[in-house]
Amino acid sequence: MRNPSDDAGEVLGSLFRRHHLHLVRTALLIVGDRATAEDVVQEAFARVHRRLPELSDRDDLLPYLRTAVVNGCRSVLRRRRLRLRPAHDPSVWSAEAAAIVAEEHREVHAALSGLPARQREALVLRYYLDLTEAEIAEAMGISAGTVKSTTSRALAALARTLGGKA
Repeated sequence: MRNPSDDAGEVLGSLFRRHHLHLVRTALLIVGDRATAEDVVQEAFARVHRRLPELSDRDDLLPYLRTAVVNGCRSVLRRRRLRLRPAHDPSVWSAEAAAIVAEEHREVHAALSGLPARQREALVLRYYLDLTEAEIAEAMGISAGTVKSTTSRALAALARTLGGKA
């Protein structure tokens, strides 16, 4: 007879192998530094592991994991604001994190960094992870209509910031 914790290990191991790097990159775009992004994703996986016995759909844990990553990023940004530090300072990027964001995307990334956190999250989930409005709504804990309006406002702000460079 198989041990249920073995199954949990296999499920999480498979999920980690398939989605870890993508989730770290997503968190990096939201929080702005690789070390913090990795910490957020690690904590999200740990949270899923702790809650696995009470989760009913083990075959579809990715939406739960995405939500945990987005919420973890929000907590990091909230703590940063409380310490009166900027939420994003590209000058503290490691060489490895800077390499992730290609040279031709630096202006867009800088403009994205200047958006309010909720708008930035919506755009990252939509255009980086290519999630549907319903999936974004689930991950962010908002309605699909709010996803639409938030994404629209964020794109307009990016267009204003980038001017004719887009």
